Amino acid sequence: MKKMILTVTALLTTALAAPFALAAGDAAAGQAKTAMCAGCHGADGNSAMATFPKLAGQGEKYLTKQLQDIKAGDRVIPEMTGMLSNASEQDLQDMAAYYASKTIQMAGAKETDLDLGERIYRGGNIETGVPACTGCHSPAGNGNNPAGYPALGGQFAEYTAKQLRAFRTGAHDPANSAARTNDGDSQIMRGVAAQMNDVEIEAVSNFIAGLK
Repeated sequence: MKKMILTVTALLTTALAAPFALAAGDAAAGQAKTAMCAGCHGADGNSAMATFPKLAGQGEKYLTKQLQDIKAGDRVIPEMTGMLSNASEQDLQDMAAYYASKTIQMAGAKETDLDLGERIYRGGNIETGVPACTGCHSPAGNGNNPAGYPALGGQFAEYTAKQLRAFRTGAHDPANSAARTNDGDSQIMRGVAAQMNDVEIEAVSNFIAGLK
C-alpha cells in the first residue's frame, strides 16, 4: 500500500509541475492541413479502423507533442514516415488544434473482463505497483490537457493495448523497434506498463474504449 501511495503521489506531483501553457494552434487553418491524414484518421479525426487511432477530441498540447516527436523521429510510426517532414511548427499546432476541436465517436467496449478493466483503471494493482489511470487521465478518461496527458475514453481498445505493450517494451528493451519511449524523462508510462501483464492490458484497454 505504501508503494502504491508513493507512486500515485509521484504521478500527481509530476502533473502539477508540468507547464500549463497551451499550444497556439488555429483549428480553422488546421482543417486543410490535415487533409492528407483523412485516409487513416478520418476527415474529422474519427478513424474507422482500429489500426489507426481516433484523434478527435484529443488534447491539443498532447497532440502537438506527438506530432513534434514523430517529425523528430522520437516516436517512430512507420505509416507516418516522411509525412510531417515539410510541416512547420505552426502547421503541427494547427493540425493539433483542429483535431482537438472535434468530438470523438466512441469505439465502445466489449462485455469481456469489464470488472477487471475498471478495477485497474480506477484503482490500479496494489500488489504489482500499478497506479490508477485516473490520476493522469481523469475518472472519465478526458485526460489533462494543460499537463499534456492524453484523453483515453472512447479510443480503440486494440490501439490502446498496442501502446501499453510498446511502453512496456520500452521499459524493458528500449532498443527494440517495437518500443515506445517518448513519455519523457520521468518515464511515467513505461513505469506503469512495465508492471502490467497481457490480461490486464487487454482488460483496461477494453474498459477505456467504452469510457465517457
